[in-house]
Amino acid sequence: MPNPTFDTHTAHRWFAVELNNNLWRALEAGRWSADDAEQNIHAAHASCYHWLEVGNISHHARAECLVANVYAVAGLGESALRHARRCQELLEDSPYAFEDWDFAFAYDALARAYGLTGDVGEAEHSLQQARTAGDAIVDEEDRAIFQRWFARR
Repeated sequence: MPNPTFDTHTAHRWFAVELNNNLWRALEAGRWSADDAEQNIHAAHASCYHWLEVGNISHHARAECLVANVYAVAGLGESALRHARRCQELLEDSPYAFEDWDFAFAYDALARAYGLTGDVGEAEHSLQQARTAGDAIVDEEDRAIFQRWFARR
């Protein structure tokens, strides 16, 4: 295969960011058709792949959180839970690599995933953790962003 005529690092980063931002907008927009869900699932995995190529552990965890949320909106609880748990593992392995809001979003993704799988106890526990972590976000703007997302339950 010939060498690319573009900078691959820059391309990976561009696709990671672009897909990530587009997907969060789609998540905030609400319900999707089956075709939208399928396309968004593929896009979420693509974003995660690109972050794995050029990002660090925080990018990886945030990408896993995004994938979990996309699966949750698509109604696929087991897949949402798999990726929410992976996000949580990454945060637990290197907690100092993350911002305070990462924990709130991770717990929220777990709560949504557990809710879809019917595990009411774990869903409620994760929901409380998300609420507590969200209230503890120091930066006012970051806290407001999380609270807007959290209110969309």
